[in-house]
Amino acid sequence: MKLPTLLKSTLVTSIAVSVIASQLAYADTVRLRMHTFYGTEVDQIAADLRDRVNEASNGSIRIQSFRGGELVDSDQFVDAVARGTIDIAHGVGSYWPGRVSIGTIEGGLPGAWVNVEEARDIFDRQGLDELVAEAYAEQGVKLIGRGFGSDYGLLTREPVTSLDDLASMRLRATSSIATVLEKFDIPTVFLPGEELYIALSTGVIDGAIYGGPVEYEQLKLQEVAKHYTDINLLNPGWTENALINPQTWDGLTEEQQEILTDGIAQYLEDVHNWLEEGNQRIIDEGELFEFAVLPEEDSLRMAEAALPIWQAEAEKSERNARAVEILINNAIEQGRLSE
Repeated sequence: MKLPTLLKSTLVTSIAVSVIASQLAYADTVRLRMHTFYGTEVDQIAADLRDRVNEASNGSIRIQSFRGGELVDSDQFVDAVARGTIDIAHGVGSYWPGRVSIGTIEGGLPGAWVNVEEARDIFDRQGLDELVAEAYAEQGVKLIGRGFGSDYGLLTREPVTSLDDLASMRLRATSSIATVLEKFDIPTVFLPGEELYIALSTGVIDGAIYGGPVEYEQLKLQEVAKHYTDINLLNPGWTENALINPQTWDGLTEEQQEILTDGIAQYLEDVHNWLEEGNQRIIDEGELFEFAVLPEEDSLRMAEAALPIWQAEAEKSERNARAVEILINNAIEQGRLSE
């Protein structure tokens, strides 16, 4: 039976519109390569981000996640995002102080804050994130998210009872903590997290200041180092950021940008909660590590040794000086410094 001419024409038009619409939807699909400095331990959180953003964007944003060391080294994230090798990086500012000088301040100067609420306030309300975003923009990347770490202790192959015990050890540390340790003639080296297991197992290093118990557990470091010491310098011991390639960002619609930033904000909060809950679980169980606390007098000595670091960071640039001024004013407000 032949279809009426009008109905046939309508059908053909409808099919053509459907095909064009599907082609447009496919053309508008954005595929983003996101690289974290973590390993397999955040796989589920990354999967939740992927699914959340995919659903909220009706499939127009697809995120492919990469773990620490898979595509680029964690300390090369700024360059990789600027070049477009990856689209989004989830990293820590203190990994690249040579490229972004405010990164050391951003990552966390010893004594800068004592709890996550205070750290959030410093970045969000007191203006530190505005300064940080300016610095990253100058390096060709855009800051789109802020996360907060958790416990930041020392893991060693041998027990630690005082700073004196560390003089004969070689420790992994980021730049700000390394500067403090070096004032006590404690040798340090920087290594990405993915290299810690081999470095500890082969004796390249004797210990590491990298994170809290849960991160050490996820890296299986309890197999090569059992002694966890709380050094009482900074909590949360580091902050995390999310950086995106500006061209990638500009290629998104306003709605897609909002969906992505909301998704990444939840992702960073999920990582923080995982750290907090995991650390407390391992401490309560008390099986994987032998826990100790650095003597109070030694922690005070380290805190005093850290103060010149604030000044040294402030002297690097006008922006750094403004950032340190924020930290000083906050410490005064909190009663930790006198005017």
